Amino acid sequence: MYDRFNRKINYLRVSITDRCNLRCTYCMPAEGVKLLDHKDILSFEEIVEIISEAVGMGITKVRITGGEPLVRKGIISLIEKIATIKGITDFGLTTNGILLSSFAARLADAGLHRINISLDTLDPEKYRTITRGGDIRMVFEGIEASKKAGLTPVKINCVVRNSSDEPDAQDVREFCLKNGLEARFIHEMSLTDGCFTIVENGHGGDCQNCNRIRLTAGGMLRPCLFSDVQFSVRELGIREALETAIGQKPQKGSVNVTGGFHNIGG
Repeated sequence: MYDRFNRKINYLRVSITDRCNLRCTYCMPAEGVKLLDHKDILSFEEIVEIISEAVGMGITKVRITGGEPLVRKGIISLIEKIATIKGITDFGLTTNGILLSSFAARLADAGLHRINISLDTLDPEKYRTITRGGDIRMVFEGIEASKKAGLTPVKINCVVRNSSDEPDAQDVREFCLKNGLEARFIHEMSLTDGCFTIVENGHGGDCQNCNRIRLTAGGMLRPCLFSDVQFSVRELGIREALETAIGQKPQKGSVNVTGGFHNIGG
C-alpha cells in the first residue's frame, strides 16, 4: 500500500488498552486520564480481524502497544492469534517492563518476535520519580527474561529531555552496550505543540519516510501520531477505514489535541 506521497505503508501499531500501571511524567498527569469504557475497547476478535485485513492489504510489520499492553487480561491468547496470521514478518511489543519477567517466556512461546522496553535512567530513585512509583528492579528482571526467551533484539527506548548526551542517557547507552541491547533515544515530544524529532537509532519521527499507521484501543485508525485525523473501523468498516486512513495520511505531522500517548501509543 502506498499513500499519496508514494510512501510504502507496511507498519501497523496497535494499542490494545489505554490502561497503564505507571504514570510517567511525560505521558500522563499524576491523577491519570479519563479512560475508555470497557465496552468501547476493541475485543480480541476485532483486533485480529483488523490486523488480518491490514496484512492482506500489505502490512508486514505489527507492533502491540498501549497504555501498557501487558495489563490487558488474556494478552497471551491475543499474541497467539496474531502470530498465526500469514504475512507478518516483524511482530513486536512495546512495554514499560514492569510485568515482563512473568510474561517474556510465554510471549515468545505464543509467537512474539521481539520486544521494546522503556528505560530512561539507571538510577532507582530517578526512575521512581519519572514513573511516579515504578520499581526499576522489575524492569531489569524483565530485560533478562526477554533475552533468555529469545525476544531479540531487545531494544531499549530511552526518553531524553534535550540530548542523548545527557548523563542518564549515557548511562543507559553504556548499560545497553554491556548487555547486548539496542538503545534508542527519543526526544521528549509534545503532541499539542507539534514538537518531535527523528528517533536516534530508530525511524520514528521521520516524516519523509514514514511507513506506519496506528490503531487505537477504541477502534480509530490514525494515519499520523501528530494529527487529529482518525477514522473509525466500526463505523466505516475495516477495509474502508484502512484505505481512507492511508489516503489521508499527511505529508508531515503537525499537532494533535484529541489524543494522547496513553491511548494511541508512541
